[in-house]
Amino acid sequence: MSSEKQKRINPRMGCVGGQAVMEGVMMKSRQGIATAVRRVDGDIIVRTGNVKSIKDKYKIFRLPLIRGIVNFIEMMTLSFSTLTASAEMLGIEEDEPGRFGKWLQKHFGKSVIGLASVIGMVLGIAVALLLFIWLPAFLAKIVSRYIVTLGGWYSLVEGLLKMAIFISYLLLVSLMPDIKRVFAYHGAEHKSIFCYEAGEELTVENIRTKKRFHPRCGTSFIFVILIISILIGSVLPSGVVWLRVMLKILLLPLVVGIGFEYIIYVGKHENLLTRIISAPGLWVQRITTKEPDDKMMEVAIVSIKSSLRSEFPDFVIPYEKSGNEADKADNKNEDKNINENPENTGDEPVAANSMPEEEI
Repeated sequence: MSSEKQKRINPRMGCVGGQAVMEGVMMKSRQGIATAVRRVDGDIIVRTGNVKSIKDKYKIFRLPLIRGIVNFIEMMTLSFSTLTASAEMLGIEEDEPGRFGKWLQKHFGKSVIGLASVIGMVLGIAVALLLFIWLPAFLAKIVSRYIVTLGGWYSLVEGLLKMAIFISYLLLVSLMPDIKRVFAYHGAEHKSIFCYEAGEELTVENIRTKKRFHPRCGTSFIFVILIISILIGSVLPSGVVWLRVMLKILLLPLVVGIGFEYIIYVGKHENLLTRIISAPGLWVQRITTKEPDDKMMEVAIVSIKSSLRSEFPDFVIPYEKSGNEADKADNKNEDKNINENPENTGDEPVAANSMPEEEI
């Protein structure tokens, strides 16, 4: 690579990624992870930590295709744990439980939240398989049998049906007030990362001018997965729906692995091909992101600075006032929060949106 080309590569590109959570933002970098939420009283609190990947321990998990599968599993796990953490930080679990909740607490104690997360994750995966794998295959079979014989177009029609179901699902959930706020925090996450990658100071004024549509968003990754699944599905038998569905599930790790390699490529290249493939995901981000307000952008600033500790050594993290976090807060900044101090707000890109490590 020539020195001139090296100069054109943005050293900040892909160094940090994130995920919108309940009333907050999670940011992850190679320096650590930080989840910032704004509580009802207006204070911003942060829970920080380190996330180690099995890829760092075993070289085999860094091989092409395999690394994508590993990264997808790790990011899904991180996503669910982060959502659970944000609920705890907001104090949602402090509400008086009902009769069933009391029974759960009696038998499972503090692990009840973890149990609920596991059940939710299993149900979520089951619903996703039903909606986005079985239903499109079933509908395509109905179309081919009773309306028009699809022949070689079967996989394409199935893929288009899958996209239609996915977009319809997003439109429906976007009508929920709580989801609208999560989507607004999603926009704050994207805009703050754009500001960081541009090398500008992380202020609300600078972030406000940035776009909320990011090419490495998890939404774009999903559309890449859909395109790859259409190509792979074109060589699978279409006569028996259950057999086609089973084969698609078995080949899902391969699809994820290929999609991951594409995301790595996109993270390092910008050309006509990447812009065309990324276009549907950018369009759908008009649904999954909303324009954030200033307070949401303040939370994103706290999160991104807390995750990039070595780059912002003077930033005082407003730690959560509980357990060991409270001790850190007392030692570093008693009763400080973002409202009191608004100014302190490798070769593979880093993860976000519950997607591979190369995404935002």
